[in-house]
Amino acid sequence: MTDMALLESEMTAWRRDLHAHPEFGFEEKRTAAFVAGKLREFGLDVTEGVGGTGVVGTLKRGSSNRAIALRADMDALRITEQGTADYRSQNQGIMHACGHDGHTSMLLGAARQLAEEGGFDGTVRFIFQPAEEWGRGALAMLDDGLMARFPFEEIYGLHNMPGLPVGRFETRAGSFMSAEDNFEIVLKGVGGHAARPHWGNEVLVAACALVTNLQTIVSRRLSPTDIGVVSVTELITDGTRNALPGLARILGDARSFRPEVSAEIERQMRIIAEGTALAHNVSAEVTYTREFVPLLNDAALVEEVFAAAATVFRPEAIAIAKEPMTGSEDFARFLDQVPGCFVFVGNGEDSAPLHNPTFDFNDAGLLHGTGFHVAITRRRLPERQ
Repeated sequence: MTDMALLESEMTAWRRDLHAHPEFGFEEKRTAAFVAGKLREFGLDVTEGVGGTGVVGTLKRGSSNRAIALRADMDALRITEQGTADYRSQNQGIMHACGHDGHTSMLLGAARQLAEEGGFDGTVRFIFQPAEEWGRGALAMLDDGLMARFPFEEIYGLHNMPGLPVGRFETRAGSFMSAEDNFEIVLKGVGGHAARPHWGNEVLVAACALVTNLQTIVSRRLSPTDIGVVSVTELITDGTRNALPGLARILGDARSFRPEVSAEIERQMRIIAEGTALAHNVSAEVTYTREFVPLLNDAALVEEVFAAAATVFRPEAIAIAKEPMTGSEDFARFLDQVPGCFVFVGNGEDSAPLHNPTFDFNDAGLLHGTGFHVAITRRRLPERQ
């Protein structure tokens, strides 16, 4: 049997090493080498360079032809860390502000425990994915033939969640995390002297009106029964103190849970942008892209996940998430291929928010994540009696 105290100590050391050496999406060369080295040390078959910097480890036991996958993300964010821990980021301007260092360490721990103990019959694919933060890593691995090269029938993943106590476990069937769309609206007019606005067609007043008008998409254009978010995050012009701008760029993102809602948000955005531009005698160009798809958990496998969690977490700490989350996660791309389930595990009630410069993964949760990976593997690939 695995010495769990020793495993927890080792995972903590791995996690802090990864935290100190964060790497941005598709640049995770050190991280991937670290992961591949550990997997080989545990005795797994390892393939590197899947989808760029992705790593896949394969562990087989028994004679079953069934296969499942467990996934962790490896990338960090372009945020300057403000933490004071002795393992804080050594890479200026990049930090693990979302806990992917913890996710990677938990999955490595599960690989070690399952390699040492077995307790399952079939094949487990350990997928270490790059570039989750900007929604490209899962697609890159799939485009590199992940499903054909390393076939599996189901997939499971997790994310730490600030605000939930350590040892808390939550998920829900169906819609769990939202799609993310990005948009850019460019307004073009004629700039000029600030003292003579009537000599041109400046765009700043039009841009301000458009930012306000976009707020009516959710409040007035969507059904009240649909969840949607439209957020303007940047307004950039070519004006200066005494010069009116002739060009303005409005950027932001939109969240939804159904393709029809995403399509309606885009349609209404184009109508509003064109109408607002016309009213101010300027032109509008709208670029609308879909970065993340909705994450939809398989209802039957959610029941399996709760049953597995009951062997790891206290009964009172297991809960159905009350509502879907409007954050996005490219684990959803794998769920377009096979059924599966994504879950949240607590990072502590006092944890800083995700993507905050003071965020740090809570090492007290490492064994909970590893335990979930091991439990769902053994439940879905049971040993033959």
